[in-house]
Amino acid sequence: MKKALSVLAGAVLAATLCSCSNVTTQTTANNTQVSFTKANVASNYIKGADISELLEMEQKGIVYKDQNGVATDALKILKDNGVNYVRIRLWNDPKDANGKEYGAGNDDLATVTKLAKRAKDLGMKFLLDFHYSDFWTDPGKQFKPKAWENLSYEELQVAIHDYTRDVIKSLKAAGCMPDMVQVGNEITGGFLWPTGKSWGIDTPQQEFDRLSTLLKSAIKGLDEAKGDSEVKVMLHLDKGTKKDQYKWWFDEITKRNVPFDVIGMSLYPFWDGPIDNCIENIKFVKQTYGKDVIIAEASWPYTLENDDRVPNSPSEAEALIGGYNPTVEGQYSFLKDTMEKTEQAGAYGIFYWGTTWKAGPGITWATQAGIDYIKDKCGTSCPPGNSRENHALFDKEGKVLPSIKVFNN
Repeated sequence: MKKALSVLAGAVLAATLCSCSNVTTQTTANNTQVSFTKANVASNYIKGADISELLEMEQKGIVYKDQNGVATDALKILKDNGVNYVRIRLWNDPKDANGKEYGAGNDDLATVTKLAKRAKDLGMKFLLDFHYSDFWTDPGKQFKPKAWENLSYEELQVAIHDYTRDVIKSLKAAGCMPDMVQVGNEITGGFLWPTGKSWGIDTPQQEFDRLSTLLKSAIKGLDEAKGDSEVKVMLHLDKGTKKDQYKWWFDEITKRNVPFDVIGMSLYPFWDGPIDNCIENIKFVKQTYGKDVIIAEASWPYTLENDDRVPNSPSEAEALIGGYNPTVEGQYSFLKDTMEKTEQAGAYGIFYWGTTWKAGPGITWATQAGIDYIKDKCGTSCPPGNSRENHALFDKEGKVLPSIKVFNN
């Protein structure tokens, strides 16, 4: 099986690309012609890309190329191929006391502003992903920002309100007002641990009371800063295939009247199970809570080949579980199926994760300073590098992959 998957991973040959706007044809190893056509979704369907690492990639020397091999701004390549929305994460202070950056894009407010401004100048919309931490957050870690570590519960309410308000004011003044805002990233377990954790601290009543209050404080800050701008609020959980998880969490949040517009789901079939389970969950949450649904994160590898010393994800076994080949064709099929099936179920968009994140000297998911910041979770078992460069929509030489045609308008 390992040999077979290796053959699949290396089976992408030189592409024969036509200049048609909606169709690209590629010849595969067995001389089969594969057509990459746009997904059959409505014109207002969100075709989003997470570009959080882009500025750092450019600074590290990564050059992005269009389908003809011509060096071009990656954002222009995305826009020209139908992407209409970008997602950018925000970390409060992604560096240590000595100014050493944490890596993975170093997405402080200055970085986010530069990327958002570029996207807005191209006519793209912008989803701001507040992590409310100085580095990565997910269901396994939700560290408070260093500056907030010793704040009381009451002081945290003020801090998250004021920070959210001030960020939105700053972005608005810079001409890159978000069109949508995520209040936390994959907050199934809550955020701002341990104060805002949703389980394992006190009773469920107390835990969700605190979490809901903190969410409301952040959303109030957004409301105060946005003025008459229309900005949708997303609450984002992991494992979009797990209906029971969404029922547990959103039952508690909605009974406490947290105001929000969109339920965001992460979808990684190689970890979480088949797309069809996510489809059922989309139908459930729309019917139960009456909110819009977006796939806030999704990706699939175009190869299992590794470009640095960090093992790539998913593994060969996980790729088999996920249901698609780890090839360009598999990446395209995953995206096309996800877009079409989720829209049919009632979702109205997707954000592809790791769109421009590649491997190379100095590129890492976490520098040593970043690893030190999350040491309680990571220990010494986290080497520098990138385990997800094989999920990008650009190959190892920086050339855009034909799978991007799935977005083409």
